[in-house]
Amino acid sequence: MTDSAGGVRSDLRAVAVPWVTARVLLLTAYVSCLAIADRVLPGARPTALTEGLIAWDGTWYRDIAVHGYRSLPQEGLRFFPLFPMLGRGLGVLLLGRSDLALIIIANLCSVALLVVLRRLLRHERFDEHTIERAIWFLVLFPGAFVLAWAYAEALWLLAAVSLFLTIRSRRWLWAALAGFVAGLSRPLGVVLAIPVAIELIRNWRRIDTRERSTGVLAVVSPILGTGAYMLWVRGAFGDAWLPFSVQGTLRGSGIDPFSRLWEGFSQLLGPERLGDGLHIPFALAFLGLLVVVLRRLPISYGVFTACVLLTSLATENLNSLERYGLNAFPIVVALAIICHRREIGDMVRVALAGGFVALASMAWMGAYVP
Repeated sequence: MTDSAGGVRSDLRAVAVPWVTARVLLLTAYVSCLAIADRVLPGARPTALTEGLIAWDGTWYRDIAVHGYRSLPQEGLRFFPLFPMLGRGLGVLLLGRSDLALIIIANLCSVALLVVLRRLLRHERFDEHTIERAIWFLVLFPGAFVLAWAYAEALWLLAAVSLFLTIRSRRWLWAALAGFVAGLSRPLGVVLAIPVAIELIRNWRRIDTRERSTGVLAVVSPILGTGAYMLWVRGAFGDAWLPFSVQGTLRGSGIDPFSRLWEGFSQLLGPERLGDGLHIPFALAFLGLLVVVLRRLPISYGVFTACVLLTSLATENLNSLERYGLNAFPIVVALAIICHRREIGDMVRVALAGGFVALASMAWMGAYVP
């Protein structure tokens, strides 16, 4: 027990500086946006800026936590229930401040995420310098500012990274719990069934019947989490597929990701260069890092990353692509692998920090949809 507690303290010390640095940068971005808005738009601050850490999707999670789904438009069903449920529960202890509760939960989950990621990379036998770079790159990833906002990303990523740690160490029951949490947290949760299945098949011949049974449970657990929410939606609204169909209405669906990427090149030079065109360089970088993941990490990581990225690109609207890219967390590990030279790693860290501040500022000013 003492060794375990000491390990946790060591992990927390290792991730504390990156975690705090990201929040200092976020505070700097927010104060700068306030100064600019008050100078350029006196008395008319952008709505997102007035909402602070509850901006954009955070307002949906807050309203779900406070009022429930039935009081909101059906569009709200695309926000899965676990995160607002936790916010509602903690909000009771905070005298009804569900908005504050959601922010606290997101930030605590982000700390736990860094600790679990560090343990996963140690399990995969990465050296300490690569692990340190991966932690820094994750917290400074351009879309990672949402890990401090009232978004479900930190909770979902914590579940996803925990799932990889447990399946790689063959702790299938814990993997089942992580998968269920992921499936109940975001629509993307069902994708996690794929890497679990890959790892189970890889180990099938060397495990006994009991372990095979718990492994199968781990495979279906993300589907069970999502299915539980869909069953509730069917009972409450008459259509179990609404959480996904409303997504299609907002973002488009059935788009060939490669055709969408090709179309994006023309948007780089047109009127959409600061709209969808803005996301194309990120998309290209993500796909390049996917190649590294496929070559340098076990196949379960590569297939998971490919599924997340292709799903993110298979939409007409590329809003929030940087946040969706963050969900494919192995690309952060891939970036840490290729930046093995210290000077290159430092330059990439500075570049990521710049993108982090820029996108957070644009989101608060209403120019970017996180």
